[in-house]
Amino acid sequence: MNQSNSKKFKISIYTQISLTFLVLIVIVIAACILVNTFFLDRYYLRNKVSVLKNAYGVINESLGEGDTEELTLEVQKLSDNYNISVVVLSESMGIIVSSVNDTDYIQRQLLRNLFGNKEFKGSEKLIEENENYTIQIRTDVMSGDEYIEMWGVVDSGGVFIIRSAMDSIAESAAISNRFLIYIGLGAGVISILLGLWAAKRIARPVMEITSVSERMKELDFDAKYTGKANNEIGVLGQNINELSETLERTISDLKSANTELQRDIARKTEIDDMRKEFLSNVSHELKTPIALIQGYAEGLKDCVNDDDESRDFYCDVIVDEAGKMNNIVGKLLTLNQLEFGNDSVVTERFDIVELIVNYLQSADILLKQHEAQVLMKEYGPIEVWGDQFKAEEVFNNYFSNALNHLSGERIIEISVEKSDNKVRVSVFNTGEQIPEESLEHIWDKFYKVDKARTREYGGSGVGLSIVKAIQDSLGQEYGVENMPNGVRFYFELDAHI
Repeated sequence: MNQSNSKKFKISIYTQISLTFLVLIVIVIAACILVNTFFLDRYYLRNKVSVLKNAYGVINESLGEGDTEELTLEVQKLSDNYNISVVVLSESMGIIVSSVNDTDYIQRQLLRNLFGNKEFKGSEKLIEENENYTIQIRTDVMSGDEYIEMWGVVDSGGVFIIRSAMDSIAESAAISNRFLIYIGLGAGVISILLGLWAAKRIARPVMEITSVSERMKELDFDAKYTGKANNEIGVLGQNINELSETLERTISDLKSANTELQRDIARKTEIDDMRKEFLSNVSHELKTPIALIQGYAEGLKDCVNDDDESRDFYCDVIVDEAGKMNNIVGKLLTLNQLEFGNDSVVTERFDIVELIVNYLQSADILLKQHEAQVLMKEYGPIEVWGDQFKAEEVFNNYFSNALNHLSGERIIEISVEKSDNKVRVSVFNTGEQIPEESLEHIWDKFYKVDKARTREYGGSGVGLSIVKAIQDSLGQEYGVENMPNGVRFYFELDAHI
């Protein structure tokens, strides 16, 4: 964490958590002392009442069964366990059972309760009363000690008194509070140490996240949260990591967009250059046919030759050159649309084998004119994804190129190969190989390996440029290979799986 941001934190999270633990410990200990002081006497009294009622129930049940020995054992057990005194008298005031040595004193106390004695009035505090028994707190006149006592009748007709000394609740509370203070101090020291350890354990991932965020602010996205906490802090740390990755990708995308923008600017400049080149090439390519048309037209006008055969020859030249001009313009327009991205691409599924077979059937006359032999295996349907019209245009350019450069055995061999998710169509023709220095230039507009021969068959040098533009627009491979006895061109399409 850098110094400027450190000044923002007057108290660190580690200190805050430690102080919070300390305050909570003090509050808990103080609360225990207050509860002990104000509520211990009520709890103590309620517990004593519960003991007396339980003893009464045991005595009443034992008397009902008429087993005096069993009653004696039960009374002795109650006296030992709960520190109570029990005296039970029959209807004739004879002692049925007693758990104290000074039976006379307790018996007199019972009689005072039953028949009343003005001497003792006002010394008791009534707790609970019904038709069977009365529970009250009485201060002994002789000893000054406080007792809680329960007296009344049993179901068998006798009378009883059960009493228990009330220890000084205030003294008990004071002793308990002193004990809590001593224990609290010890527990407080231990709790503080544990709290400091826990605070450090809790604060460490938060401080790590803070450090990571500081590094992210400086665009250092290599910083990652490494904690393994399976809680909200762990989730926050993972979110910080994902945020860091997202920011890194976003900045990378922005840089890529900026690079793309620069490319677009360069592309615009390139398009302007291409437009100038296009106009220059069109002027160059059309200059010869225009000159021929103009020359032969002027010859016709001046009647250089009056015989019909000469006029027909002049007219044929004009028509032929006009056709070449039309062909050049058409191909240039097609190429222009492809290069500028104005030509729409229609992706569809079609059978490439069927397309080739149909094309060959329509080109039968051309094959006979060129005395060409076409070799192609019998393939079953092979479906591909692509623009059917453009695929036929590519094949047409390859096939026309093969016809125009045939020699030797005058064989054109067509193959369709499917591998993985691609289909490759190859067009091979026997003839002369392409010079190595020309292989990389044959895709350029108006490039001609043999200009004389190209002029002979009316080529424009644009066909292979159209192939390049089409395949580039589809993102597909294409190429050319010199073979021992000729040249093979190929292009690829996505196979339909």
